[in-house]
Amino acid sequence: MTAVPYLALIASVLALLLAYYFAKVVLRADQGTELMREIGAAIREGAMAFLRREYRWVSVFVAAMFVLLLIVPIADDFTPRLAASFAYLMGAVLSSVAGFIGMRIATAANTRTANAARQGAAKALPLAFKGGAVMGFSVAGLALLGISINYLLWVKWLGVDQAFQVVAAFGLGASSIALFARIGGGIYTKAADVGGDLVGKVEAGIPEDDPRNPATIADAVGDNVGDVAGMGADLFESYAGSIVAPVVLASLLVPVFLEGDSLAGSFGDAEGLLMYPILIGALGMIASIIGALFVRGREGRSLSGQLHTGQYVAMALTVVFAIVGTLVLFSGSPTIGSYELSAPIFLAFTIIVGLLGGWAIGFTSEYFTSEHFRPVKGIAQQSETGPATVTIEGIAQGKLSTLPAVALVVTMIGLSYLFGGLAFGEAGDVIGLYGVSLAAIGMLAVTGVIVAVDAYGPIADNAGGIAEMAELPPEVRGVTDSLDSLGNTTAAVAKGFAVGSAAVTALALFKSFSLTAGDQVFRDINDTAVTIGLFLGAMTPFIFAALTMSSVGRAAQAMIVEVRRQFAEIPGLREGEPGVKPDSRRCVDISTQAALREMLLPGGLAVVLPLVIGFIDVNALGGFLAGAVVTGFLIAIYMANSGGAWDNAKKYIEAGAHGGKGTDAHAAAVVGDTIGDPFKDTSGPAMNILIKVMTIVSLVFVPAFL
Repeated sequence: MTAVPYLALIASVLALLLAYYFAKVVLRADQGTELMREIGAAIREGAMAFLRREYRWVSVFVAAMFVLLLIVPIADDFTPRLAASFAYLMGAVLSSVAGFIGMRIATAANTRTANAARQGAAKALPLAFKGGAVMGFSVAGLALLGISINYLLWVKWLGVDQAFQVVAAFGLGASSIALFARIGGGIYTKAADVGGDLVGKVEAGIPEDDPRNPATIADAVGDNVGDVAGMGADLFESYAGSIVAPVVLASLLVPVFLEGDSLAGSFGDAEGLLMYPILIGALGMIASIIGALFVRGREGRSLSGQLHTGQYVAMALTVVFAIVGTLVLFSGSPTIGSYELSAPIFLAFTIIVGLLGGWAIGFTSEYFTSEHFRPVKGIAQQSETGPATVTIEGIAQGKLSTLPAVALVVTMIGLSYLFGGLAFGEAGDVIGLYGVSLAAIGMLAVTGVIVAVDAYGPIADNAGGIAEMAELPPEVRGVTDSLDSLGNTTAAVAKGFAVGSAAVTALALFKSFSLTAGDQVFRDINDTAVTIGLFLGAMTPFIFAALTMSSVGRAAQAMIVEVRRQFAEIPGLREGEPGVKPDSRRCVDISTQAALREMLLPGGLAVVLPLVIGFIDVNALGGFLAGAVVTGFLIAIYMANSGGAWDNAKKYIEAGAHGGKGTDAHAAAVVGDTIGDPFKDTSGPAMNILIKVMTIVSLVFVPAFL
């Protein structure tokens, strides 16, 4: 049992070594022609410059939170507050480091993938995957490394008071970076995408990624800052939170099991409950490493099958490892207080439920966003009667997609609660929610390979843009388009994993908040303060979505004005005369300034609201969290799937359906796609971070509210 944190350290180091190896493979690949190198350098320069500026801005917020944790009385002694501040800082720093590493390699992989596409998809696919895997295993490796070090440092070695509140502060640090990275990156990428599409495709009638469009480079940069750095920070936070939540919850349940006995020194048999989530994280990491090695390009085989092979191998190995690890860790039916862990195998079942539940939610997202299924084909059909009907059908399908997602989450919560209780028999009511929290780490146990498959998408998308701008033969663009189409599906699956885990993790954090508050929180809907908080919480995700979408709208407006200006004022640009180039730097600067300016209000809202409500009335805060979690989850599913469906309906038409490019149907689909851009890449993905940030802020600061 005592070896578990060290096993997690070893697994995290192995993940980082694999990321280093994949990075070397990517950097050794040929970048192609001189023009391709020039385009790639411009994208890389813009992406890294934005990330540095974004982190400088966010560092001010991180510094303020560091000081707040020091001065707010979350503990009677200063030592736990100091420890919480440093744990928070570690979470923020490691998340930032993962973003820098992933961005650096992703922007190197896009040019090399475009060049590899000249030899076919079998050469390009594994290279794009390896580029994404650097992000995936940097995210998972650094998150598991941070959690292990924090557990050993504060719980085992120093034994600080309220040590598990300190461990939760690590998750808060990761959440802070994730929230701003998702919002800022999402605003950046959609300002360029919406502005470039509306003026380029609809008004000027030129192809996507055409080098004449001044917003093309900014759009390519945005794919990286939004879908690589932003997504990576999101999954870093999700993965860390999925492990932190059951550890903190177990620490609060231990006194219940021990019936008031002293916890000084050793936790005895109860320590297994604390170690178990970390063990699953380590075993899932090892399974992900093995799975990633199975992704290889093969001629004549399905691209989707080849890419998903690694994920399925990792999932299968995680099931086996979870069963074996559970039986080894809890061998001998240990007793915890007056309760006996008589059937530990049921704890492994909660992990399996979470893993399969995450996959199923991802599949439903794929169903509603893939051009191979009825929802997207139906939206494309509506394009024949104009953008209004496209918009109506996209909204309808997005809202309809909440039905299977909620059904799956509810089923997963019910089964994991049941299995958690069966593990202890009569203690079911006490331990059931611990089983639910384990389902969250089950969903994200294979985070390394999930992020790898997701980050593959923007690399493939950028490769297609580079092929277009570098004027490579049409067959090369055909290869990159096939890779990009697959990337849209993998992104939807990863978002399904992220938002599903957000709901379950937030539930576990909410239970920890309630246990920490104790009798101070009544959680009764008939209590007026709880009812008021419930309404405020239900409203907050709508306000958050409105703020982020308005931010995209304002930024896109500035981009549209600039693209129109350049087409009007630069002679020969629209006509594509030789030697005439757009001013791409100006468009990059517009997106950068808008993203940094617009991310502050919605990002700050997630931290300020629970603090204000908590200091006024902790009962109201309980209701606030309950309302925010439910509506936030539903809005996240609806917006992500509507946006993805509009995007792929446009691509389905561009592939030749309903008349293909240049038709009225295509123009209508482009309008739908531009509406869906902030849905799927800004507001929707940031929603799952919002509900976790508000919950973990409440958990960390609840001692000060009482």
